[in-house]
Amino acid sequence: MDSSLASKSPVISDCDVKVVIRRPTPSNARRYTLLLIFCITQFLYTLTNSALFSAIPFLVRKFGFTHSQSIWIISAYQLTFASFLLMSGKISDIYSPKYTFITGKFILGVISIGLGFVSNGILFLTLRALSGIAASLTIPSALALLVGLFPEPRHQAVAIAAFGAWGAIGIVLGLITGALFVEYVSWSWIFWFVSTVIIPTTLISAVLIPSQTKNVKSGCTKFRSLDITGISILTVAVILFIFAVTTGSITGWGSATTLAPLVIAIAMIAVFFFWEALQPIECAAVPSSTWSIPNFSVLFGTALLPYFWWANIFTTYVSLWQDVYKWSAMSSAVHMLPIGITAFVFSFTNRIKGLSGMSAKWPILCGALMMMSALVLFAFADRPDKYWPLVFPGFIIGSAGAMLANISANIAIFRATPPSMAGTVGAIFNCGLQLGSAVGLAAVSSIQASVQDRNGGPSNYEGQSAGFWFMLACISVAALAVLVFYHTDPAQNRVEGSVVCDGK
Repeated sequence: MDSSLASKSPVISDCDVKVVIRRPTPSNARRYTLLLIFCITQFLYTLTNSALFSAIPFLVRKFGFTHSQSIWIISAYQLTFASFLLMSGKISDIYSPKYTFITGKFILGVISIGLGFVSNGILFLTLRALSGIAASLTIPSALALLVGLFPEPRHQAVAIAAFGAWGAIGIVLGLITGALFVEYVSWSWIFWFVSTVIIPTTLISAVLIPSQTKNVKSGCTKFRSLDITGISILTVAVILFIFAVTTGSITGWGSATTLAPLVIAIAMIAVFFFWEALQPIECAAVPSSTWSIPNFSVLFGTALLPYFWWANIFTTYVSLWQDVYKWSAMSSAVHMLPIGITAFVFSFTNRIKGLSGMSAKWPILCGALMMMSALVLFAFADRPDKYWPLVFPGFIIGSAGAMLANISANIAIFRATPPSMAGTVGAIFNCGLQLGSAVGLAAVSSIQASVQDRNGGPSNYEGQSAGFWFMLACISVAALAVLVFYHTDPAQNRVEGSVVCDGK
């Protein structure tokens, strides 16, 4: 076999399975076209979610949602997306990242068309949940494809950085896009716009993505190596956990609808790790040895921070500016632009000479310090006229820090794990991002609401300030953990290998 077209993994004695992976070498034009498609896909997913913030008031009136129901316009997607990431990553690793990616994109495109025509609130939320499942199929598979298309570390780092950057830009530009559609056309075009881009790029992807066939003994072997039991336990646990922290800020942390799913989720997570410990390493959904990979646990913890920062800043200021200061949706979106622009610029810091070879520990710590500095500025920005002296520089400093930590951790976690686990690792990392956002939003909004109730309502800045100080404390603890537990041994830069099991 021509070595330029294929590589052969070693025989795994424990599983007695020989794995052959054919990897055609695509041209640079093909690789970078695919990178652009992956980035656009990531951009559209985050854009769709953030664009709905501008449409929430209209959707509440159209569907007759209560305040507690309206939160599910955003959370229904976030809940299923985060919950099915691990299963999607495992499917991508065992079967084919190409067909996993294409399937997820196509389904999402079709659902997006349907969402624009919905006139029933329950059906709308159901389709939002299904679109989260479809989107979860694409992110781990896209990352697995990126790792395969760009095996050289320097180029791989640039590709991963670009992928993350377009997601951050989509968060902010989604506000502007949503405001434009809601004010001048219709909220339905938020979804129709996505489908008009997703479906054609799906067809292009089907042609351009090279096949990466993993041959094992049988279809049964592939199915059994998915560890359906373990993945199902964790998926249900994540669903219950996110449901609990989301409803906690609405119904109260002492309510049965919060405590019951929270306790069950924690118990199921414990059962999951016990189950995984009983499985052979090569058969587990998330092998226990994964957490012993150098710095893997610390990097997963770091993944909780970026979206924790962005999501809370985003929701806090959109609510403050529109509900209290009475700014228009378009004005609020424009004032958010520094976050997206800065995130895009700092997504390529890994290309700066000297930083590319540096341990991820120091950029992560630098990013955490920048996020913390921004939060101090926000805590004192209690009037509209403090946007330029405090909020604007805080947006730049904090967003730069969040992107620096995000990209550094993302690149480092792929360098520390085997390429054969790229889909699963991408799923774990992105699950961390989503958990940071979901749990952080619930905790911060709960703190803000309780302080505001005691201090005259949302117009009193004490609630927002308390939320920012809480965020500062959380990021400080995370930074301390990185400082203490992150090891910088250069010899442990990457673990090579590939493992597949026949389920015996």
